[in-house]
Amino acid sequence: MPLPSLLDDYATQQFIHLLEQQSVIAQWSSEQQTQLKTVIGLSKFVYETLMRDEALCRSLPDMLNDGSRCELYRERLFEQLSACTDEISGLRILRQFRNREMVYIAWRDFLNTWSLDESFEHLSQLAEALIFETYQWQYKACCQEWGTPCNAFGEAQPMLIMGMGKLGGGELNFSSDIDLIFTYPENGETQGHRRSIANAQFFTRLGQRIIKMLDQQTFDGFCYRVDMRLRPFGESGPLVMSYAALEDYYQEQGRDWERYAMVKARVMGREMYTQYQELRQMLRPFVFRRYIDFSAIQSLRRMKSMISSEVRRRGLSNNIKLGAGGIREIEFIAQVFQLIRGGREPSLRHRGLLETLEAIDELQLLEKKEVEHLREAYYFLRRLENLLQALADKQTQTLPDKADDQLRLAFAMGFESWKALDSQVKQQMANVHAVFSALIGEEDEQDESTLAAHFHELWDMSHNRELIESIVENELAMQDVPEIVDTIIGFKDDLAKRTIGPRGREVINRLMPKVYQAIFDHPDAKFGLSRVLSLLHSIATRTTYLELLDEHPAALVQLVRLCTASSMISEQLARHPILLDELIDPQHLYNPIPLESYKTELRDFLARIPEDDMEQQMEALRQFKQICILKIAAADIADVLPVMKVSDHLTYLAEAIVEAVVNQAWLQVTAKYGQPTHLKDREGKGFAVIGYGKVGGWELGYNSDLDIVFMHDCPVSAYTDGVKEIDGRQFYLRLAQRIVHIFSVRTASGILYEVDTRLRPSGVSGLLVSPTEAFEDYQRQDAWTWEHQALVRARMIYGDAPLQEAFAQIRHNILSLPREEAKLKQEVVDMRIKMRDHLGGKKPGRFMIKQDEGGITDIEFLAQYLVLRFSHEQPKLTRWSDNVRIFESLLIQGVLEEEQAMALTHAYTAMRDQIHHRNLVNQDADVDESKFAHEREVVKHVWNQWLG
Repeated sequence: MPLPSLLDDYATQQFIHLLEQQSVIAQWSSEQQTQLKTVIGLSKFVYETLMRDEALCRSLPDMLNDGSRCELYRERLFEQLSACTDEISGLRILRQFRNREMVYIAWRDFLNTWSLDESFEHLSQLAEALIFETYQWQYKACCQEWGTPCNAFGEAQPMLIMGMGKLGGGELNFSSDIDLIFTYPENGETQGHRRSIANAQFFTRLGQRIIKMLDQQTFDGFCYRVDMRLRPFGESGPLVMSYAALEDYYQEQGRDWERYAMVKARVMGREMYTQYQELRQMLRPFVFRRYIDFSAIQSLRRMKSMISSEVRRRGLSNNIKLGAGGIREIEFIAQVFQLIRGGREPSLRHRGLLETLEAIDELQLLEKKEVEHLREAYYFLRRLENLLQALADKQTQTLPDKADDQLRLAFAMGFESWKALDSQVKQQMANVHAVFSALIGEEDEQDESTLAAHFHELWDMSHNRELIESIVENELAMQDVPEIVDTIIGFKDDLAKRTIGPRGREVINRLMPKVYQAIFDHPDAKFGLSRVLSLLHSIATRTTYLELLDEHPAALVQLVRLCTASSMISEQLARHPILLDELIDPQHLYNPIPLESYKTELRDFLARIPEDDMEQQMEALRQFKQICILKIAAADIADVLPVMKVSDHLTYLAEAIVEAVVNQAWLQVTAKYGQPTHLKDREGKGFAVIGYGKVGGWELGYNSDLDIVFMHDCPVSAYTDGVKEIDGRQFYLRLAQRIVHIFSVRTASGILYEVDTRLRPSGVSGLLVSPTEAFEDYQRQDAWTWEHQALVRARMIYGDAPLQEAFAQIRHNILSLPREEAKLKQEVVDMRIKMRDHLGGKKPGRFMIKQDEGGITDIEFLAQYLVLRFSHEQPKLTRWSDNVRIFESLLIQGVLEEEQAMALTHAYTAMRDQIHHRNLVNQDADVDESKFAHEREVVKHVWNQWLG
């Protein structure tokens, strides 16, 4: 079937680009070229992989003639890794192997030239090959470093890797995470090396290396996101445990959801099967009860209820996995029978879902028609999920909003239109949900009403300390009971002293049980309780806001979620309750303004206020900033935005505000003096704002200042054309002063930004705004090396095109000046020592992430030094002002090796991420000195190499 015309035009264009890049494709058969055009019209992932992999373009035609490649995955990967002697090459081998085979799988999926079972088999076998061959390669390397781990009898001990979830069931999807648990048979020590270490230590190091090999992002991408949270004690537990420790944990502390997860557990590597039998026998009593276990239904019902709440909270509509009737419900149905009857019925102990449905059918546990509905929906939804993820190799189960992606999916699934596909999706999910509701149902209503009664008692009976203690400890199963009880009782006592009218009291009495329910439904209720109650205390006299929360349950849930995650947000909401309006629509709240739209959104926001009402304009600027920061922080907390994207949003927001402030200041100053005459025959203002530091490097945090410098291109001869004429340069000085005033003045909503203009030529003693020629002269003749370092992180964030070009040229020329290496090195090191002495760590046992040795400032200084040192020979190094792309440029230009560039980038982003999340909870940028030990050592090593 030919591609629809809309996709065909796009595919033709992509095919031409690919042919230009990879001329070997011209040698493919015409049939293969036609298939290629179809596949790249559907999958961005396939197109991008082929664009950068010439070897794959040569070998793909032969690969496509190979009907079943999965049988040789391990053999071929073993061969490639055996010839590899270093980790960097190993990372590249794994990623290229993965990407090439994923192209083959995507090709067959999109052209529908094999069954879904074959696709599952190849995806699961590929993951197993990558995991197990990485394990074998690293096990050998670790034994050479630390000796072979042995038991008390001197027998070598392996590490078993259990694949969980879809990997364990042999039903992996296209862009899935992999859930793993590491274990080993017996404790002991390593042998064969001059210094032995405990087996637990050996296997922990081995496990960390395996995760890094699979999970680390390099310039070739990554293999799999590795999730270890299913292990005993979750993220706080040891990475690897012995069989005995595992058995103790599951017997004494194993929870229902862990039984559920363990049903699918499968050991990686067929040679490990005999070892695994012992472990499997140990775990069987935990997973499969000997009796018929109907408690599993209630447990699964609670899990489903929690998932449904999360779906609603995150606004996950159109989700074919988590939505009503989605893939997760089919899995729950299968597993409810496994957990209830698996102890008695061996046929229900299979890992694969389809095998389990077969057993359910044979045992007549469901009607034949119901099993058929489940089987058909599973095949349909899993194929759709695979194709959805293969569009761009992204882990998603949410159907696309974009029309072209909808068309791609419809075509790949064999439907004439998106409407037809969407209709079939709804039908299949409705069939599943009907079976699910009949079998598992929803949470027991009586349980819910009993719990609701407890939340009413927390409010109504707060004078009865003993009762409150009993509810918190027994019904809510909370830790820190005295502290929680004091908070609940203290809140009501304090509220009794406030002047709240009868209407307000009535609303509070209705609202508070709902508040307690929302707080204690959250897993981190101990943090949320005091923050939410503190906020409610501050708005208790403003009945309108209490009614908003009472009438909008979704807003209350968002409030609890955000306050629990961030003390910064709870304080902001308490100071500016007007922001509570933003909580009403969760979909709106968790979707920050698109980066390119901040300026237009701000213009629209300000358009409601008369231009000449400067006081209201300044207040509106602050409100816009607060609303945007709330949305960015909400998306950050919900993991919708990674740290780099958060900084992008905060930076674009700042740029939009800078533009609006300049426009406001311009209106005020030109109303008084007119415009400088040199602007008569040109557009623009002849004025620019240069951003330094975090705003210059697209790296703003929630609490960042703005480091800015002002520039103009006004000739000495220019004057203003207003009634009150002044010198043109005097005009720009007044404009800059006005801008600083608008930023700094405190209105009802506080200040806009702290602005720092000390990086201008000659610092505090210099002119507030510089002519371009004076700026260039200063940089050439008088600037210190540290000022050139600062220029590395500078870019124009507002200004006319002529000033943009002038600044870019000045910056490039200054950074590209030839410099004496020894002198430059000494000056950079001296400045770093001076900064560390002035700002470095003052807290014993703590690592100050920014200023201490091996921290962020060291990484920034390295980037600045390398740009100043090598830009004369490699002028392309002056292009970027942000550290991540500077390191990428240093790699591309051959200054840094890949390992160093990647290590510095990782250390930098990891530390920034930490600072960033500490900002959210109003904590200082310091951590226990054991944190980031590896990253700090890497930074120190690179520092010593270049600046030691």
